[in-house]
Amino acid sequence: MGSPRSSTFRLLRGMQTLGYVAHIPEEHAYALGVAALEIGQAFAIQAPLARYGRPVVARLVASVGETAHLAVLHGNETLYIHEETAPLRAPLVTAKDVRLPAHLTASGRAILAGMNHDQLRALFPPNFAFIQRTGRGPRTYAELTQQLAATRRQGFAREFGEVTEGLTSVAKAVRDRNGRVVASIAVTRPYDTQSARVPAATAGIPEDVILTALERAALELSRRLGWDPERRA
Repeated sequence: MGSPRSSTFRLLRGMQTLGYVAHIPEEHAYALGVAALEIGQAFAIQAPLARYGRPVVARLVASVGETAHLAVLHGNETLYIHEETAPLRAPLVTAKDVRLPAHLTASGRAILAGMNHDQLRALFPPNFAFIQRTGRGPRTYAELTQQLAATRRQGFAREFGEVTEGLTSVAKAVRDRNGRVVASIAVTRPYDTQSARVPAATAGIPEDVILTALERAALELSRRLGWDPERRA
């Protein structure tokens, strides 16, 4: 590597601590760790997701008249890989390649709701700082798990002004061929900050209609990824 042996050793030890490499004492060698493999898998699925997802998201926007986006999880952040802006709507902060705290976004919660306790704790350890953008959102791990439990019960995730004041989102999970939640599709629209309701002037389609269209889009993309909805996840 062209570096002193001691520096290389410290670098490897640091990477080992983070899970990017694993020491194999029997071979006196290091190999890629779980964290590195997970990153590789995440990037490997982004290309087909974006390709298959673009027309699905475009149809969703055309049917509900609101902006929609496709996202994956990157560590404890939501990574947006595609966004389709609805006509007459301003661009959102959720543009392609933008990352936001997963615990604040509907997209992130839809994916997190598919994880078990151990997986969630790995992403949100006891010393994790639950930041807010607007003063709303879970402040503790317990509050997050309560929201995820609600997401599982109702079948979709929701955030209300937690990412951007005046905007609310709903999201549904996308599954791969093995039934694993790998992404989410969300719809975002404005609400009245004074009444905390979607104003009549911009309400457009009722939320139950949006949720039906969103579920249809998530199911279509899941099928494109090989998921059979007749099988239990």
